[in-house]
Amino acid sequence: MSTRRCARRAVLAGVALSTVVALSACGGDHSTDGGHGRPAASAAPAASASVGVDPADVTFAQMMIPHHQQAVRMSELAGSRAADPEVTRLAGRIRAAQAPEIATMTGWLTAWGRPVPAGSPAGGHLPGMDHGMPGMMSDTDLARLEGATGRDFDRLFLTLMIAHHEGAITMARQELADGRHAGARAMAQQIVATQQGEIDTMRKILARL
Repeated sequence: MSTRRCARRAVLAGVALSTVVALSACGGDHSTDGGHGRPAASAAPAASASVGVDPADVTFAQMMIPHHQQAVRMSELAGSRAADPEVTRLAGRIRAAQAPEIATMTGWLTAWGRPVPAGSPAGGHLPGMDHGMPGMMSDTDLARLEGATGRDFDRLFLTLMIAHHEGAITMARQELADGRHAGARAMAQQIVATQQGEIDTMRKILARL
């Protein structure tokens, strides 16, 4: 082998060795946890789950879930008991809007590591809390609605749902005043706008029945 070729191979070997050493040094700069080799960024998702979450946001979700569940139940009754087509359509819109919101709020509470309400207490009181939810029906109200049909159902449904929506708006405004979570605040704003519009519609229907 020529002297020139040997010299060239020696130079290339030296460059390769320098590259390996440099890459090893760079990799060491990003390891954490006592040299276990995991990137520092890997801890970020766990820490970010609670960022921006305030007790007001948790309370909003925990109270609004059973509140929405009751509205969905009321709307389901309208499918077989309502006489007025506009009442039936309105009930369908309420159910279509609030069922996905229940799923979203349930996801928030799960991500935050907070308890998720198991159901909708008829008395409007969430276990573990010292206050009720405005607008919730009582057992008696629910029994009356379940037993009504036709025009009587329509009137009772609208009367109870107006009060129910007013309670939801009260809770949503509380979240807007005290909450910090961007998603919860956006939902609260949507609830205020949507349900106020539905209240206006229900009052018009009720006036002509």
